[in-house]
Amino acid sequence: MGRAMRSLVAAGVAAVLLAGCASSGGLDGDIGDDWGALPPAGPFTPAAEVCQVADFTPTVSLAAYAPVGCDVPHRVETVHVGAFTADRAAPPALDSPELRTAFAECDVRARGFVGDDWRAGRLRLAVALPTGTGWTAGARWFRCDLTELNTVEAAATVVTRTSSLRDALKAPSRLRLGCQRTGQDRRRVQTLAPVDCAVRHDAEFAGVWAAPDRPYPKKPADWAPLYAGCYAVVARWAGVPADSTLRYRSGVVVRPPGAGRWAVGDRGVRCYLWLSDRTVTASLKGAGPGKLPVRTR
Repeated sequence: MGRAMRSLVAAGVAAVLLAGCASSGGLDGDIGDDWGALPPAGPFTPAAEVCQVADFTPTVSLAAYAPVGCDVPHRVETVHVGAFTADRAAPPALDSPELRTAFAECDVRARGFVGDDWRAGRLRLAVALPTGTGWTAGARWFRCDLTELNTVEAAATVVTRTSSLRDALKAPSRLRLGCQRTGQDRRRVQTLAPVDCAVRHDAEFAGVWAAPDRPYPKKPADWAPLYAGCYAVVARWAGVPADSTLRYRSGVVVRPPGAGRWAVGDRGVRCYLWLSDRTVTASLKGAGPGKLPVRTR
């Protein structure tokens, strides 16, 4: 009797619930047709102002995408994500106008992000693209990635960070290029090693010269405009006349971007004042002719 009563009560409750579903809120009892339509699937697009634990890669797939907060140990920071407007069948090539335009946009965004020309610090800017598969699926983004390096010389390695690069060059910073000690071979500078300006040194970062859009320098004659440009940078930075005597006051060390970066549109040449005949123990920024006299021999 008790079991039968419980069965009847359960059946009654079920009937009430089903009746409520059928009559309440305009539902018809068929839950399969009451979901809103899902939005169409779109291509993967990475986020800006996040960091990546892994090293920079020129293409990024959804499977490899793993953004983290910039307080987590990381090796790459995305400062901007832009979009290509040209309709093409494959991602743009290294020396294409589209990729040059993307690099130029990344350059501007990176300057604003760190608070100065990123080349004034131990930083490298690179552009990442969708994979071929992602491009076919409709991805048209480009990603602007900044990386801290231990040096801007050829043997650079990536530094693992635990903070963002935002405003990193807006004020005095350990990231800024400054005084350098050269390694020379037959009176030619082979290497630059950063030192405190109070330590004896013979070179100092003076600024960046924007080279015109010409082929990458190969012959000695091709390098002449770069040296002339860097001499002008050194003159403004040191506060000395940019005249025919400048070469007798100081030498220069010219560090253009590599050929691959040149092809993508990087024209920022790092320029260093170089004292081939002596060392100093202070910065020569704004030193003037008194501290950079014309050498007579």
